Amino acid sequence: MEGCTMKTIQKFFILAFGLLVCAWIWAQPAQNPQTFCNPLNLNYRFMVDAVDAREAADPVMVLFKGDYYLFASRSGGYWTSPDLRNWTLIIPTGIDIETYAPGVVVMRDTVFYIPSGSPQVYKTADPKSGIWTLGPKCDQGYGDPAFFLDDDGRLYMYYGLSNTSPTSVVELDPITFKEIGKPVNIVYADTTNHGWERRGEGVKFEEDLRPWIEGCWMVKHNGKYYLHYSAPGTEWKTYSDGIYVSDSPMGPFTYAPYSPVDFKPSGFVCGGGHGSTFKDKNGQYWHIGTMTISQKHIFERRLTLFPVGFDADGHIHTNTVFGDYPQYFPGIKADPANENFAGMMLLSHKKYVQASSALEGYGPEKAVDEEIRTYWSAVSGEPNEWLMIDLGKECRVEAIQVNFAEHNTTPDLVRGRDKTLYQQYIIEKSLDGMNWEMLVDKSQNTQDVPHDYLELENPVNARYIKITNVFLPPGMGFFAIRDLRIFGNSDQAVFTKVHDFTVERNPADGRDAIVRWSPVPGADGYLIRYGVAPDKLYNHYIVYDADSVFIRSLNRNVEYYFDVEAFDSGTEYYQPVGEFRSFQSGDWNDVSTWAQYDGTTWVHPAPHVPT
Repeated sequence: MEGCTMKTIQKFFILAFGLLVCAWIWAQPAQNPQTFCNPLNLNYRFMVDAVDAREAADPVMVLFKGDYYLFASRSGGYWTSPDLRNWTLIIPTGIDIETYAPGVVVMRDTVFYIPSGSPQVYKTADPKSGIWTLGPKCDQGYGDPAFFLDDDGRLYMYYGLSNTSPTSVVELDPITFKEIGKPVNIVYADTTNHGWERRGEGVKFEEDLRPWIEGCWMVKHNGKYYLHYSAPGTEWKTYSDGIYVSDSPMGPFTYAPYSPVDFKPSGFVCGGGHGSTFKDKNGQYWHIGTMTISQKHIFERRLTLFPVGFDADGHIHTNTVFGDYPQYFPGIKADPANENFAGMMLLSHKKYVQASSALEGYGPEKAVDEEIRTYWSAVSGEPNEWLMIDLGKECRVEAIQVNFAEHNTTPDLVRGRDKTLYQQYIIEKSLDGMNWEMLVDKSQNTQDVPHDYLELENPVNARYIKITNVFLPPGMGFFAIRDLRIFGNSDQAVFTKVHDFTVERNPADGRDAIVRWSPVPGADGYLIRYGVAPDKLYNHYIVYDADSVFIRSLNRNVEYYFDVEAFDSGTEYYQPVGEFRSFQSGDWNDVSTWAQYDGTTWVHPAPHVPT
């Protein structure tokens, strides 16, 4: 550095160090994030009876001595958290943790646990220690057991899982857990009147097959008893909870015509049934539920968290609107049951995407299709496998969710809670696709993060986002991603109320309806809300790049009100010439409903339908 003084060199060093520090700050996830994104980012266990699949389902959440405890089916343990943000897995001893659908209740400074189908109760006064002992034995094993401890200290057991038998309730002695009196049958399947109980998805339903009625849960609010039950089956996107209401824990119960609740049949991750509705430390209700993947195994599932409220008429409702977009953590919003969406829009859906490699049938377009059931996979798990998304224009990026998939894993190396599993990767950003800057560095990560959500400390401007594999431990298989979801443009989001829409409801069968609307130019998608009153539009569908939706979740002889709202993230979809879609959300199996993109518009009927 000829001609420079030591003082000048020091200035250069300070400037360079300052720029490095600034770059590091900009490239890091938020230290105190305000948001989360469903599905929950838990270290889900690899299934013991399927390959390339994880599971957790049928969750029960309890609050015990200031900490939350989360129990789920066949997870090899349970989780604890002080704040519903950071979770620690506890691997217990002295308890049957391998059975599906546990029942859990807190009484007398003790946590009691019963596996589904077993009469044996286990107990602990220190669940954080993981040490459990045998408790009393019930008179019988209960399928999908759900304890309910009433305000007067009386204990009840709600149970049942069957496509032929009803759910039931019986009172239990709170000391011996023996039955007091006889069980009372409660909920029978009623697909004739309850459209949402029918098995199937989209426009294909299995009318000749009875649904599974299961997964009971009881909530008491303002002297009323709200019995949750789940249908039609855990593998369906329509899996949710219906409600029966009573003035007594034993009934008689009356069906709530605004059912279902916990209903999320569309979007990236779907479902919501068979869970538990609980109060947080602030007295706000939340529902943790079961979401379907069900591709490698029917029980391949995940967990989600949604806010719950009661309106002035006592109607319970769950807020699942934008439920798999960034949501505020519990304790941040005063009324999350009515508004908990953080405002960040999905920027990556149907954008142009490239990858270092791709297995046949697992192309990179699967990583931006907003469908958790599909995924992109590289041809290896080696370092430097990468996926890049072109957002189409410069955007304000505020958060990223990396949803890893499981492909070509080695069962002996990933099954069990004694395995060390983690994902190491980096995410870079660029404005031109050639010059890259580090956005997120997780090259030293040692945690298992199958649905890693990263709220950025400061939003950044970017057009291109690229994720690169750094390292996967032996047995973790190929570098694979269900969806790389980019969120942002919250200051550019546009919501437009659609006035020109129609609702066609079969007068002979009120369970179905088709809603059609005039498309809003530039809209990414639409929220179709509906409910039993104009101010009770508690259920919804979300659709993208469509002008209609087929709803088969209505109750017969119930009047419904509808609303359609368009939303726009400020970006445009990438549409390759020749792409097909079903015109007006028709039956995809009927090729006469297909439309094809010719480079400027959608042509219907499609001129080049494949055989």
